[in-house]
Amino acid sequence: MRGSSEHASGCVVWLTGPPSAGKSTLAARLGAELAAQGRRVERLDGDELRARLCQDLGFSREDRDENVRRTAYLAGLLERHGVIVLVALISPYRAARDAARAAIPNFLEVYVRCSTEECIRRDVKGLYAKALAGDIPSFTGVSDPYEPPLHPELVVATDRESVEESAAKILDVLCARGLADRPAEVRHG
Repeated sequence: MRGSSEHASGCVVWLTGPPSAGKSTLAARLGAELAAQGRRVERLDGDELRARLCQDLGFSREDRDENVRRTAYLAGLLERHGVIVLVALISPYRAARDAARAAIPNFLEVYVRCSTEECIRRDVKGLYAKALAGDIPSFTGVSDPYEPPLHPELVVATDRESVEESAAKILDVLCARGLADRPAEVRHG
């Protein structure tokens, strides 16, 4: 039944990738499409979570892992109640993402791959420039590692695909799982 949220299954779509790779943009596009289908959807954005739920955390490995743990807990609660949760979070360390996967039954890891050069070009906040100048310690992808997923369910290359193409790939996976309808206006090839 199109757009039915009664007895709907939830899912966590975990968008991971370096800063400025397009995670939030992609989550917004997916969220709009899923909401238009009548799906129960919620976006958990890394910047918003840091400002509201994780403001006590810094950027040490322990604090980054705690940020992922808190986000996974919240996402898991929503998923159990039939919500499709779109998590847009750098989540740079594999072990923390693997723990999130283990805690969430219906988990879809999407590696939002983008070249460092393109991430720097897109960086409207100027964080890469500050990190490269040494003004920001422990910046993911510059002075702190980003560990790409080894076996994500999906890889989208946002430096080579449009937002619509990347979103369509994710929607295809959600359709195959019975969690979304195939949108008519989104095409990819």
